[in-house]
Amino acid sequence: MSAMTDSRFEETPPRRDPQPWPGGPEPAPDLRRAREPIFNAPWQAVAVVVLIVGGYAVQRLFPADAILGAYAFAPVNLVPGRWETLITSIFLHGSWAHAMMNGAFALAFSAPLARLFGPKLEGGLLFFAFYVLAGVLANLGYAAVHPGGTGLVVGASGAVSGLMGAAARLIGGHGRPGRMFSAPVLGMGGGWVVINLIIAVVGGSFLPGAGGAGVAWEAHIAGFVAGALLIGPFARLAPRG
Repeated sequence: MSAMTDSRFEETPPRRDPQPWPGGPEPAPDLRRAREPIFNAPWQAVAVVVLIVGGYAVQRLFPADAILGAYAFAPVNLVPGRWETLITSIFLHGSWAHAMMNGAFALAFSAPLARLFGPKLEGGLLFFAFYVLAGVLANLGYAAVHPGGTGLVVGASGAVSGLMGAAARLIGGHGRPGRMFSAPVLGMGGGWVVINLIIAVVGGSFLPGAGGAGVAWEAHIAGFVAGALLIGPFARLAPRG
């Protein structure tokens, strides 16, 4: 409600806050902070998590043996020319825990690369081309250690390791590819190698989602190296502005 005043009186002038005298104390700072979104991951990072976890949900709709036999990768597949399994195996997982763990790591290490490429469609295509190529090179790294091997390999771990290698160089270069042997690359890479050598010695039974199955630790290391190397040429393809 508005207050009514007697027309005989002049209108009360608006109240003005006193101004500080020159050399006096400064006004108290505004402690109210701008609202920031709780979740601000780039859309590529969210999309790759949906691809990993959602892909496993779709995978479970079909007989496991048929899916693995048709789309999992084994080094022996390269002999008859089943090269497509280098890619299809990236989108398969062994369990919910396996898919969720890879999704969590993908979310953690996708952001630097996604921000480098930008939010536009061209940047998204570069991001997923990098992701798939890192996964393919990780599988080839495993095949190089186990030529003609018949053990099946599934999972996005090699591709996610590629994201980790790229993120390490981007951290070292403050958003652009830094030196190949910068402190972040050596620190993250050294830690990743140690973890995977432990897996090689004691097995992966202690890892979530392994379920007693073997862990392709060789693909993890190959993926990290591939990502650290690929980020240089891919950065030159990143959209400008």
